[in-house]
Amino acid sequence: MSGINYDLKKIKGFVFDVDGVLSPSLVPMNQDGRPMQMANLKDGYAIQLAAKLGFQLAIITGNDSEAVRKRFLGLGVQNVYSRVAHKIGTFKQWLAEQNLDPAEVTYMGDDIPDLDCLALAGLPCAPADAAIDVRQAAKYISPYQGGHGCARDLIEQTLRAQGLWLSPEHAFHW
Repeated sequence: MSGINYDLKKIKGFVFDVDGVLSPSLVPMNQDGRPMQMANLKDGYAIQLAAKLGFQLAIITGNDSEAVRKRFLGLGVQNVYSRVAHKIGTFKQWLAEQNLDPAEVTYMGDDIPDLDCLALAGLPCAPADAAIDVRQAAKYISPYQGGHGCARDLIEQTLRAQGLWLSPEHAFHW
């Protein structure tokens, strides 16, 4: 049974921010001062499974990292938008291109630049350590912090509600 108070059977798409959602908020810096993102393998498994099952997936981030782009494209995320300063325009464009109603989409963000997208998404979500304003805007707050399984939590609950989790033809291989 899901801990999310939303009809997860309606969900057809997932949109995620990167920094603070798919990677922890606290990251090491390399020699040139750029953050070195980490990735949660369990998040990655759930993301690639959702892609295989036909869900629409997008990353919308202010981040400008080729490593991040390669990581998520490699997992089957169809749309990776980097260096996005104002996310709502990109989110609306993605919804239109995918022919999705906002009620069919989850958006998980952790900080102020995500608030407009959270307000539009049918199921606005946040990691446990999101900014207070984001947690107040979310319909679901994962018990997991950013970079520590919050995306897996959301995707797994959605797939379970739709009877797709542990699907024999997709679940047992990458």
